[in-house]
Amino acid sequence: MGRYEYNQSEQELNAVLGFQDAQLKGITMPDLSDAESAISSSEALLKSLGYDLPADDAGADERQSALALAHRPIALPSWDVLLSEATASGHGNDTLENLFSEEELETNSAEIRRLNAEYDAIHKLDQLDVAIAAGAGLLAAAIDILLIGLPKKTPSGTEAGPLSNFIRDHIENSLSPEQIRQLEKASKVPYDAPINDGFTTTRVEGLFPGMHRLYSLGHDPLLGLVVGVSDILTGRMTTIDKNGKVVVQVIERYAHLQKTDIVQALITQILHFFSDVTTPAGLPAPGMALFSLMQFGKIGEEEATIAEIVQGMYYEGYDFIQFCAQSIPVAVNEIVVRLAYALRKIKDGVPIKEAIPFSTDREKYPKLGTMLFISHSIATAANAGRIAFTKDPMAVSYAQWIAFAKYSYQQLKWTLIEKPEARDKYVRAEIEQQAREVYDDIDRMFEELKSETIVL
Repeated sequence: MGRYEYNQSEQELNAVLGFQDAQLKGITMPDLSDAESAISSSEALLKSLGYDLPADDAGADERQSALALAHRPIALPSWDVLLSEATASGHGNDTLENLFSEEELETNSAEIRRLNAEYDAIHKLDQLDVAIAAGAGLLAAAIDILLIGLPKKTPSGTEAGPLSNFIRDHIENSLSPEQIRQLEKASKVPYDAPINDGFTTTRVEGLFPGMHRLYSLGHDPLLGLVVGVSDILTGRMTTIDKNGKVVVQVIERYAHLQKTDIVQALITQILHFFSDVTTPAGLPAPGMALFSLMQFGKIGEEEATIAEIVQGMYYEGYDFIQFCAQSIPVAVNEIVVRLAYALRKIKDGVPIKEAIPFSTDREKYPKLGTMLFISHSIATAANAGRIAFTKDPMAVSYAQWIAFAKYSYQQLKWTLIEKPEARDKYVRAEIEQQAREVYDDIDRMFEELKSETIVL
């Protein structure tokens, strides 16, 4: 038995091929090595005995007769007849491997290994690719350490590195006090209770003015687009308190702020984001509220849970603006790798429009995904080292870890699932191309046969 599990149609084809191969091997040709000398000797003997040999014209007539015989009709048997003969002759269980010798099978295996290696070479990084990825990762790490810095609260507000401070100043001063008051007036929402007393009917642990935006999911820049809009439409407040308890309730004091139109609710939600992001407490980073569900872990000397660590980070100034600042090194990392990749493609003669990699499609941009995985791995490793050295959770680059998680998943999926399938597809395509060339030769030979023979 072969290593491949054949279906019924493939097994029938194997049977017919095995039967015909056996027939071809059974054909023997007579040894004609001495035929010419025997004919010459016979002609000489006949001449010596006084016989007249046929003239060339007679030979031409014989050749003409043979040519006419070649144009006789040839009847091709049907597939059912061929299959029946093959089965009856004991070839019903033949495999494709039986048609080849051991040397031919080894040659086939070597060709497949060559094609596999050829495909792997397309996706293998050279030294310059690795240098680009490593350089981009180190550059991103340097920007994060030197320019973004660690946020900390001061009497004049939250401060961090020079680039982070520039972004914070730009955002916080982008609106005048009057514009902020107008925004707050136009974007009042039913989920904005700052404390429990006088607002909630079900107590939300940890709710106070400096932390209520972390616990209220409507204030999350990502979750708020769904949960916040839903709360506006239903007149509720959805929270995850400091102990990880999910509470959904109607704040009677804000019940009149409920909207019935989804477009109006979405506009109100976005305006509320703008009114809050400029305030000292700011907004939490996207998805930060979900960490309150992680009531486990023993981190640091105080053996704090993950939820407590994240809550403390937000209280100390790790907010949406800090997240935006930390996204800059991640963006620089992406731009450097993609730009360098595009320049190399352009140098190789690829048109600019096709060379610019807006996606990580591995069919169009074979090495890009791996290069980005390496660059973000280096930047993330540098951030992990910084956290371990400073023992300060404020050093966590949330944006960088999100990018690392994304590219790690893509690389793992590519290595374990997509690459073997894509390589098999590549090899099969090459084999099919070679097979088409063989079939074309067969078709040409058959056409030549048809020109001399009537095929029924």
